[in-house]
Amino acid sequence: MKLSFSPPALLAEIKSFEPGNARTPTETETSYFRFYGIDFENWLIGIRHQFGFFPAAGFNIAAHYYYPESQPSRGTVFILHGYFDHVGLYRHLIEYCLINGFSVVAYDHPGHGLSSGPRASIESFEQYREVLTICIQIFEGVESATQPRHIMAQSAGCAITMDYLLRLPSAQHSNPFNEVIFFAPLVRPTNWRISSAKHSAGKYFIRSQKRVFTENSNDVEFLRFLKNDDPLQPVILQLQWVTALKQWLKEFHKLPESELSPLVIQGKVDSTVDWQYNIPKIQEKFRQPQIHYLDEGRHHLVNESDPIRDEIFKAVDQIINPPTSE
Repeated sequence: MKLSFSPPALLAEIKSFEPGNARTPTETETSYFRFYGIDFENWLIGIRHQFGFFPAAGFNIAAHYYYPESQPSRGTVFILHGYFDHVGLYRHLIEYCLINGFSVVAYDHPGHGLSSGPRASIESFEQYREVLTICIQIFEGVESATQPRHIMAQSAGCAITMDYLLRLPSAQHSNPFNEVIFFAPLVRPTNWRISSAKHSAGKYFIRSQKRVFTENSNDVEFLRFLKNDDPLQPVILQLQWVTALKQWLKEFHKLPESELSPLVIQGKVDSTVDWQYNIPKIQEKFRQPQIHYLDEGRHHLVNESDPIRDEIFKAVDQIINPPTSE
């Protein structure tokens, strides 16, 4: 597939992010939106799309804000992507939220997508948490305080979200989110003991290794796109990221428990995260989380095959669109 946008040219054109000020995008920005199918302003009636950089934790963070222009929003959904991902891969989830009347805030993590930083690397998960904190602060006051805020996260985005939530003050009003939804949450990856031992043995000699693309979805076209056609996909696994994950894991186990009750959606054919270990750990940290298993679900749940994705959104419906009693 011939690229329909130039990442270097796009990076040179991105402007500062100003919430609620949706400027006309450049041709390069428009090409980028269309390439990933996230140009919802062009085919969902009444949707505005704002895009730009905001500074956080020493990085320039590429952010998107979608909101209905002609009618009140039902609230705002913050979307956090997984490791190696970027916002361009989350069109199904963004569309679901917009069709259900919500505004959407989504950004590329440092070192991912269009955000600055060493590719697919981070010194500390604290930097991820700082970016999320600043993003939440940016949107304080943008929409009515009475409107709900939800957060939906995939994989490593769940680890970032849990780190943020478990460090909040115990006062209930300190939590900015009404509902928390995790897709295939990362606590530790699969085969972690072996991987961790190899990392400890080689961290002084090896700084990176070639990424192996796995079958993390039942959507064959999505897998092909990731491996062959996505210009924003990292192809190197940085061992510094693994070091940061190891440190975060040590801290995670020491964090206090939360009274929040997230919805956790987990595929049983997920070979990326150690879900048999992760789910019990999440149950220890949060109060009676709702666990929804998918018998055929793999890891990249927001880009699963249509039938599985339909099941996922039905589970999410029960949280953000609960049936009303007559």
